[in-house]
Amino acid sequence: MEMSLRLLGRVGYDEAHALQRRLVAERAAGEGIDTLLALEHDPVVTLGRNASLEHLHLSEAEYVARGIALRRVERGGEVTYHGPGHLVVYPIVAMRLANISLRAHIRALEGALIDACAAYGVTAERRDGAPGCWVGDRKIGAVGVRVERGVAWHGLALNVGRDLGAFELIDPCGHIGVTSTSIALERDWAAVAAGHREAVGAPPPPLDEVARHIARSYATAVGATLREAMDARGEYAVADTLNPMAARA
Repeated sequence: MEMSLRLLGRVGYDEAHALQRRLVAERAAGEGIDTLLALEHDPVVTLGRNASLEHLHLSEAEYVARGIALRRVERGGEVTYHGPGHLVVYPIVAMRLANISLRAHIRALEGALIDACAAYGVTAERRDGAPGCWVGDRKIGAVGVRVERGVAWHGLALNVGRDLGAFELIDPCGHIGVTSTSIALERDWAAVAAGHREAVGAPPPPLDEVARHIARSYATAVGATLREAMDARGEYAVADTLNPMAARA
């Protein structure tokens, strides 16, 4: 099983959604290979197919006035926010061909979030009934997927930078009163607790670097060989092959 990682940088939500749909159609037709799209979005609030509008704190016009788009999408799950500094990874995976169950797919996504946090000294964990990952009572990562014709799409999001203000405008993942956190903020608090105040405010890890941790973890969990495709112009030439087993060792 071979899987490609594409590092796309900052991409508008609608553009990324159209790319996902194209790749889903290819995989459903038995063409191409499974692909992980890693990117950050322009500010957008997305609602899963069964999401309640009660978890929005503003009207659509008020979100738009703040520069935040609003989209209802096909994935499972409730409402979430994506924007600069928030890593999104969309795995387009032909689960039927690879004999991967939906449960195994979601567990692999959650495990990838946890592994990526651990790489930066942040201890995250699963919580029953709340897909994604948490640091204590604080939400740091989200998972929401869709399966069509045996192909999974949509995926996961991880808060990396410090700008979490937009999460105060929603009930993240439908959890009323939940506090959102990020890798950068957790490292700040850990530095204060350790008496290393000079480390507070250090730059967050680059999103592409975090994306590689997630991709390697996911690929390892599903038994795939990962290769990286990178081209800023959108022409995805294959770069060096990444060995997920070696990366985890």
